[in-house]
Amino acid sequence: MSSYLSTCARAGARLLGAGALATTLLAAGPMTQADAATDAATGAASTTASLKTASLKTAVKTAAKRKTKAQRAAERRRAHRKRVARKIGYAVKVARQQKGDPYRYGAAGPNAFDCSGLMQYAFSKAGLRLPRTSDAQAGAVRKISRKAMRPGDLVFFHRGGDVYHVGVFTKRRHGATWIIHAPYGSKPVQGAKVWTDSWFPGTLRAR
Repeated sequence: MSSYLSTCARAGARLLGAGALATTLLAAGPMTQADAATDAATGAASTTASLKTASLKTAVKTAAKRKTKAQRAAERRRAHRKRVARKIGYAVKVARQQKGDPYRYGAAGPNAFDCSGLMQYAFSKAGLRLPRTSDAQAGAVRKISRKAMRPGDLVFFHRGGDVYHVGVFTKRRHGATWIIHAPYGSKPVQGAKVWTDSWFPGTLRAR
C-alpha cells in the first residue's frame, strides 16, 4: 500500500510540472512575424553601426599615419636646409681666409686663384660641389632675386649674356652689395663692393 501511494505521488508531481511548463509557454505566446522582423532589423542596425565605427577608426588611424609621415618629411627637409646653410657659412669663412692670395688664371688653390677657382675651392672645403668655370657655376645654382640673397650666395657678372666673373656675397652696407672674389690682374683675393649693375645672384641653399 505504501509503495502504491509513493508511486502515485511521483506521478502527480510530474503532472504538476508539465502543467506549469505548459502555462508558461502559453503565457509567452508564439513569436509573430512582426516580432521576428523587429529582431532582424535591430540586429542589422547593430551590425551597420559596428561597421561604421570600425570604418571611422580605420580612417582616423590612416589620417594620423599620413600626418605623421608628412611631419617626418617636413622635419627632414628642415634638417637638410640647416645642414646646407651651415656648409655655405663655412664656405664663406674659407673664402675670407684666402684674402691676400694672388690671382692666377686657371688656378684653384690652395695658394693662388682665379675667380671661379676660388669659389670651387671654398665650397668644396665645405662639402659642396661646384663646376670649374664661372659660366658652368651659373648653370649649376638656383637663380634667386636680389632681395632674397643671403651671405654665401654667389654673384655672377655677365656681359652680352655671357658670365665672365663670380664672387661670393658677404653683406650689404649703405645700400651696396659686397663680395669676396679673386679679381683680374695683379690684385689679390679681396672683399669688394659690386661695381656694375650687370649681375645676378644664385644659390646652393636648399629650397
